[in-house]
Amino acid sequence: MKYLLWLLKAAIFFTLFAFALNNQQDATVHFFFGTQWRAPLVLVVLSAFAVGVAVGVLGMVPRWWMHRSAARRTAHATPPTPAPGTPSGTEAAPPSHGI
Repeated sequence: MKYLLWLLKAAIFFTLFAFALNNQQDATVHFFFGTQWRAPLVLVVLSAFAVGVAVGVLGMVPRWWMHRSAARRTAHATPPTPAPGTPSGTEAAPPSHGI
């Protein structure tokens, strides 16, 4: 399995490397107000991918903070006290999902 993953990674790397070698011609990206950027096509595609990843991560940051604060509140909460008349330690443990 370990070798299969390395083989898959190598295939992806060489496919992207061949893509980069086949797209070395210049491309022009036109921005607003007449500005433009000339660069090899592979750099244009790579930068568009990087900007998309950055926008996606920045869009997820508020949700990550919300989940972290909820987890922190749950971790620092005091355990509930058992009901009167019930001996402690007889409660069933929550099911383990094995993940």
